[in-house]
Amino acid sequence: MPIAADDPRLHAPHVASASRYDDVPFLRAGASGVKLPRVSLGLWQNFGRDRSIESQREILLHAFDRGVVHIDLANNYGPPYGAAESTFGTVLDSDLRRYRDELFVTSKAGYDMWPGPYGDGGSRKYLMRSLEQSLTRMRTDYVDVFYSHRVDPETPIEETMQALVDIVRSGKALYVGISNYPAPLARRAHELLAGEGVRLLLHQPRYSLFDRTPEAELFPLLRELQVGSAVFSPLAQGLLTGKYLDGVVPADSRAAGSFFLNESAITDDYLRRIRGIDAIAREAGVSIPQLAIAWVLRDPVVTTAIIGASRPAQVDDAIAASRLELSTDTIEALEEFAAPSGAATA
Repeated sequence: MPIAADDPRLHAPHVASASRYDDVPFLRAGASGVKLPRVSLGLWQNFGRDRSIESQREILLHAFDRGVVHIDLANNYGPPYGAAESTFGTVLDSDLRRYRDELFVTSKAGYDMWPGPYGDGGSRKYLMRSLEQSLTRMRTDYVDVFYSHRVDPETPIEETMQALVDIVRSGKALYVGISNYPAPLARRAHELLAGEGVRLLLHQPRYSLFDRTPEAELFPLLRELQVGSAVFSPLAQGLLTGKYLDGVVPADSRAAGSFFLNESAITDDYLRRIRGIDAIAREAGVSIPQLAIAWVLRDPVVTTAIIGASRPAQVDDAIAASRLELSTDTIEALEEFAAPSGAATA
């Protein structure tokens, strides 16, 4: 039988850099014993079957060698669904198995995954079966955090949280988290988990200069409860880069073909904002993405910012951003071009 292109026997196992913990600062998640790198690698859009396994392997190993040991996934990351977890499992087997205890691996379930009534939502049936499938794809017997990816209005929150409790007790997840939960339901989730002796380790909300919704209610709650946060989309799906400064959408950019971002986002108001942010970044001697990541990390209520990467250099840029300390003048100057506190840009 021919050997598959991704067979681990085709190359020597990776030997990690001895200096891998020298560059990235770590921060404790809330009042827990867990420290996370200030930037983490999310495998949402660049780790499907439309990318070569070698390019994905290169990014994962480079991130690990720079201390980005937190890898964030979900059951339906790809494309197609499940592909990102399978990619991670391949690289874990071929290169990172010996370093599994240094990795902090998270996955989620809550959105559409397979047909029928049991392939979506927050039911015990869906969460437990989805996690079993995720572990098989990732070739590991546990995840460090398993998240309820969204509120399911058709499932009692008590059922969803009890499923998370039982998952922790089974040993298939060390901690649990929630994502996209508004503050009142996040409080209720915390209460239900605490009542069973299970820590809510992390909340995963969207947060960026262009979406400051968590500042209104969620971040004050997380401070009160001493829960960490792993924010996603710190670059607002690519809008907080220099790609669209001239108002033109490059053919190979995310806005040219993404379901989540398209040309309609490149408005006159957006151009005014991004050009203002660009001027501040230039004054500070950093890139727009570095400024945007440093900005979301300015408050320790944010434990880590989850970044995407299509090449290793983007990991390096994010690491540089994690070490920046923005001046008060820079933060105040950004207010004119950011969304209002507690809101998102139109």
